[in-house]
Amino acid sequence: MALIKGHRFPVEFGEAFPRGLVMVGEIEPDLEYQSQEDRARGKEQRQRIDDITKLRQWRATVTDPDEAKAKRASFEVIFTAEVQPAPLPDEVLPGMRPIELVGVTASPKVMGQGEFKYLGYEYRATGVKAPNGAPRPPAAAGARGQGDSVKQGEQKAG
Repeated sequence: MALIKGHRFPVEFGEAFPRGLVMVGEIEPDLEYQSQEDRARGKEQRQRIDDITKLRQWRATVTDPDEAKAKRASFEVIFTAEVQPAPLPDEVLPGMRPIELVGVTASPKVMGQGEFKYLGYEYRATGVKAPNGAPRPPAAAGARGQGDSVKQGEQKAG
Protein backbone atom coordinates (compact mmCIF):
# COMPACT_ATOMS: atom_id res chain seq x y z
CA MET A 1 0.00 0.00 0.00
CA ALA A 2 1.37 3.42 -0.95
CA LEU A 3 1.24 6.35 1.45
CA ILE A 4 -0.93 9.24 0.35
CA LYS A 5 0.49 12.77 0.11
CA GLY A 6 0.37 14.55 3.45
CA HIS A 7 0.42 11.37 5.58
CA ARG A 8 1.23 12.25 9.20
CA PHE A 9 3.61 9.87 11.01
CA PRO A 10 3.28 9.72 14.82
CA VAL A 11 6.53 10.65 16.63
CA GLU A 12 7.48 11.14 20.28
CA PHE A 13 8.09 14.79 21.28
CA GLY A 14 11.46 13.95 22.91
CA GLU A 15 12.59 12.14 19.77
CA ALA A 16 11.77 15.08 17.48
CA PHE A 17 12.96 17.79 19.91
CA PRO A 18 15.50 16.35 22.39
CA ARG A 19 16.12 19.74 24.05
CA GLY A 20 12.49 20.86 23.89
CA LEU A 21 10.99 23.95 22.24
CA VAL A 22 10.67 27.59 23.21
CA MET A 23 7.57 29.48 22.08
CA VAL A 24 8.21 33.08 21.06
CA GLY A 25 5.19 35.38 21.35
CA GLU A 26 1.59 34.21 21.57
CA ILE A 27 -0.67 31.70 19.84
CA GLU A 28 -2.85 33.47 17.25
CA PRO A 29 -5.55 32.45 14.77
CA ASP A 30 -4.17 31.19 11.42
CA LEU A 31 -6.06 33.41 8.97
CA GLU A 32 -6.67 32.84 5.26
CA TYR A 33 -5.03 35.21 2.77
CA GLN A 34 -7.08 38.33 2.11
CA SER A 35 -6.51 40.54 -0.94
CA GLN A 36 -6.39 44.34 -0.72
CA GLU A 37 -9.68 44.48 -2.65
CA ASP A 38 -11.40 42.26 -0.08
CA ARG A 39 -9.98 44.36 2.76
CA ALA A 40 -11.18 47.56 1.08
CA ARG A 41 -14.69 46.06 0.76
CA GLY A 42 -14.66 45.21 4.46
CA LYS A 43 -14.86 41.46 3.87
CA GLU A 44 -14.24 39.55 7.09
CA GLN A 45 -11.04 37.49 7.25
CA ARG A 46 -11.68 33.77 7.89
CA GLN A 47 -9.69 31.38 10.05
CA ARG A 48 -8.15 28.36 8.28
CA ILE A 49 -9.59 24.89 8.87
CA ASP A 50 -7.38 21.76 8.89
CA ASP A 51 -8.25 19.51 5.91
CA ILE A 52 -7.93 16.26 7.88
CA THR A 53 -9.27 17.05 11.37
CA LYS A 54 -11.74 19.79 10.26
CA LEU A 55 -10.71 21.82 13.34
CA ARG A 56 -9.68 25.50 13.41
CA GLN A 57 -5.98 26.27 12.94
CA TRP A 58 -3.91 28.44 15.29
CA ARG A 59 -0.24 29.32 14.91
CA ALA A 60 2.77 30.31 16.97
CA THR A 61 6.48 30.76 16.36
CA VAL A 62 8.81 28.36 18.17
CA THR A 63 12.58 27.88 18.39
CA ASP A 64 14.36 24.52 18.56
CA PRO A 65 17.54 24.97 20.67
CA ASP A 66 18.88 21.66 19.29
CA GLU A 67 18.94 22.88 15.65
CA ALA A 68 22.51 23.59 14.48
CA LYS A 69 21.51 25.85 11.55
CA ALA A 70 20.25 29.23 12.73
CA LYS A 71 17.95 29.71 9.72
CA ARG A 72 16.14 26.47 10.54
CA ALA A 73 15.98 26.92 14.34
CA SER A 74 12.80 29.05 14.34
CA PHE A 75 9.65 27.94 12.57
CA GLU A 76 5.90 28.19 12.78
CA VAL A 77 3.78 25.71 14.72
CA ILE A 78 0.24 25.02 13.54
CA PHE A 79 -2.18 23.97 16.27
CA THR A 80 -5.63 22.61 15.40
CA ALA A 81 -8.38 23.01 17.98
CA GLU A 82 -11.85 24.48 18.26
CA VAL A 83 -10.61 26.61 21.18
CA GLN A 84 -7.41 28.68 21.14
CA PRO A 85 -4.60 26.80 22.95
CA ALA A 86 -3.25 28.63 25.98
CA PRO A 87 0.24 27.72 27.27
CA LEU A 88 1.20 28.24 30.90
CA PRO A 89 2.38 31.76 31.73
CA ASP A 90 5.87 30.62 32.85
CA GLU A 91 7.99 32.98 30.74
CA VAL A 92 11.77 32.48 30.95
CA LEU A 93 12.27 35.84 29.20
CA PRO A 94 9.58 38.35 28.21
CA GLY A 95 7.47 36.66 25.53
CA MET A 96 9.40 33.34 25.63
CA ARG A 97 8.03 30.10 27.15
CA PRO A 98 9.38 26.54 27.16
CA ILE A 99 6.66 24.21 25.83
CA GLU A 100 6.10 20.53 25.11
CA LEU A 101 3.81 19.34 22.33
CA VAL A 102 1.39 16.44 22.88
CA GLY A 103 0.41 13.95 20.16
CA VAL A 104 3.15 14.99 17.72
CA THR A 105 3.03 13.90 14.06
CA ALA A 106 5.55 14.57 11.27
CA SER A 107 5.04 14.89 7.52
CA PRO A 108 7.97 15.10 5.08
CA LYS A 109 7.99 18.33 3.07
CA VAL A 110 10.28 19.95 0.48
CA MET A 111 11.50 23.27 1.91
CA GLY A 112 13.72 26.10 0.75
CA GLN A 113 13.78 27.94 -2.58
CA GLY A 114 15.36 27.51 -5.99
CA GLU A 115 18.52 25.41 -5.92
CA PHE A 116 18.60 25.56 -2.10
CA LYS A 117 15.80 23.04 -1.48
CA TYR A 118 16.04 20.40 1.22
CA LEU A 119 13.85 17.77 2.87
CA GLY A 120 12.25 19.05 6.04
CA TYR A 121 9.30 18.06 8.19
CA GLU A 122 6.01 19.67 9.02
CA TYR A 123 5.16 18.89 12.63
CA ARG A 124 1.70 18.94 14.16
CA ALA A 125 0.44 18.13 17.64
CA THR A 126 -2.80 17.64 19.54
CA GLY A 127 -1.87 19.88 22.46
CA VAL A 128 0.69 21.99 24.29
CA LYS A 129 1.79 21.78 27.92
CA ALA A 130 4.63 22.74 30.25
CA PRO A 131 7.79 20.65 29.75
CA ASN A 132 8.30 17.62 32.02
CA GLY A 133 9.86 18.64 35.29
CA ALA A 134 9.09 22.34 34.78
CA PRO A 135 7.73 24.04 37.89
CA ARG A 136 4.09 24.98 37.57
CA PRO A 137 3.11 28.51 38.57
CA PRO A 138 0.88 28.66 41.67
CA ALA A 139 -1.99 30.41 39.84
CA ALA A 140 -2.26 27.61 37.26
CA ALA A 141 -2.05 24.72 39.76
CA GLY A 142 -5.77 24.62 40.53
CA ALA A 143 -7.03 25.78 37.18
CA ARG A 144 -7.60 23.93 33.94
CA GLY A 145 -6.27 20.45 34.58
CA GLN A 146 -2.90 21.38 36.09
CA GLY A 147 -2.10 23.75 33.22
CA ASP A 148 -2.56 21.44 30.22
CA SER A 149 -4.04 23.32 27.31
CA VAL A 150 -5.87 22.40 24.16
CA LYS A 151 -5.01 21.10 20.74
CA GLN A 152 -2.86 20.63 17.69
CA GLY A 153 -0.14 21.44 15.17
CA GLU A 154 3.30 22.58 14.12
CA GLN A 155 5.81 23.07 11.44
CA LYS A 156 9.57 22.61 11.56
CA ALA A 157 12.31 22.58 9.02
CA GLY A 158 14.45 19.52 9.63
